[in-house]
Amino acid sequence: MSNLHVVFRVAEAEYALAAADVLQMESYAGATRVPGALPHVAGVIHVRGRVVPVVDLRVLFGLPATTHGLDARVVVMELHERTVGLLVDSAREVIKLGPEQITAPPKALTEGAQGFVKGVVHLGGRLLLIIDLTRVVGEEAIDGNN
Repeated sequence: MSNLHVVFRVAEAEYALAAADVLQMESYAGATRVPGALPHVAGVIHVRGRVVPVVDLRVLFGLPATTHGLDARVVVMELHERTVGLLVDSAREVIKLGPEQITAPPKALTEGAQGFVKGVVHLGGRLLLIIDLTRVVGEEAIDGNN
């Protein structure tokens, strides 16, 4: 059995997340900054009648900030009734990945990546990092589990 995954790019790396968690992808035209928000929160956007917070994955992953070009996308996803947008450099691909293709990341990677990466896929000459949405959007803090 294969599962669909949305593939996106942040800097030079490719990441993937389950398409079942993705509501839609939007072009990024900027976000309204929120005073006092965490540094990795780019702000909020209006998507189909909802105000959605946007997490800039470059900032969250400790990468240099950039001016987002025409390829930048907000991947709007939902996790436990919480809607969040992930600001990425580009997102244009959906692929099928079977569970047997996903391997556990090396320990050094999970420690260095603050638990953001929960799996690795070697696909031809490509290396995809499967992100852990719970860690990326901070859902564990809402649930009280760290």
